[in-house]
Amino acid sequence: MLKNNIEVDVKVKCIENGMTQAQLADKIKTTSPYVNRIIKKQDGVVNKTFVQMLEALGYDIELTYVKRED
Repeated sequence: MLKNNIEVDVKVKCIENGMTQAQLADKIKTTSPYVNRIIKKQDGVVNKTFVQMLEALGYDIELTYVKRED
């Protein structure tokens, strides 16, 4: 099971960085609808098969975000 709520995590990180999802999309050279679709899609960020393999091995997945120092 993926314990993170990717949609909320991205929205929070956008707010923390003073950035909209549209600005984020522009920064990574894609469209805002595509960013939104990836964030909302259950297996869009973390592959469903990967999650199933780790669940079969008895693990849940938690993503940790670490701010890079520039």
